[in-house]
Amino acid sequence: MSDDPNTHWTDEELDLIVADYFLMLNDEAAGISFNKAQHNRLLQSKIDRNGSSIEFKHRNISAVLQKLGLPIITGYYPTENYQKAIIPAIDRYLSRNPAALHPEHTVKSNNALSERGGLFIEPPPALLPIAPQKEDIERLVRKFNPVERDFRNRKLGRDGEELVLWLERERLEKFERPDLARKIRWVSEEDGDGAGYDILSFDQKSKERFLEVKTTVGPDVTPFYITRNELSFSSERPEAFRLCRVFDFSMRPRMFELTPPLEKLVHLSPLSYEASFS
Repeated sequence: MSDDPNTHWTDEELDLIVADYFLMLNDEAAGISFNKAQHNRLLQSKIDRNGSSIEFKHRNISAVLQKLGLPIITGYYPTENYQKAIIPAIDRYLSRNPAALHPEHTVKSNNALSERGGLFIEPPPALLPIAPQKEDIERLVRKFNPVERDFRNRKLGRDGEELVLWLERERLEKFERPDLARKIRWVSEEDGDGAGYDILSFDQKSKERFLEVKTTVGPDVTPFYITRNELSFSSERPEAFRLCRVFDFSMRPRMFELTPPLEKLVHLSPLSYEASFS
């Protein structure tokens, strides 16, 4: 039995361990208990690997899934020193199982927004220098683009906004400002997109809070789209605008806020051009 986690894995071995990872991930998202050690032992009976090698490979999978803006199994902290062949194995799995790109659909129905026990607020991630990615992982990210996927997922976006709306009302109730809680408006739902923000809320002193909500099932560092209108509004009302980044939505929803100027907190890259004939 091989005990070196970096020795060559066959495609069959990789397909088995990737499928096993997603099986556990789906159970975790659905609130179904599972035993990691039992999964490990079952894999050992199918492939020529020991327990530590299998666990190391699970952590390799976590590293790739983070780059794809997908959740990871609790306890399998990402390790990026992975065999190159793990990337096409994950590609094969996601191509055959596109539902895995939307883990929010596996959340149990009784895990309603109002029953999640609140939304944990954390500091935003640090702004790091842009590091070039290897060609193979960059190609995989382009194929399963997490930014585009989140942007087009209207239900995920709406659910994230609803969660922040509920949080804002709860916050003002705790400050004994039910009058302000009643005045909160879900602008994107009531008036449609275009205002430059999604929710009009208030602080406990009645000052306006213009909240733009961006939601992902991935980790806090998952990139996101921000429109020119949203960026312009953040510059016009920096004292009141807040970008609320809701992340890990399908597992353990958490959030951080970004305060303008946004260009000091995130890297902003132009991604499209307007084409015209005059």
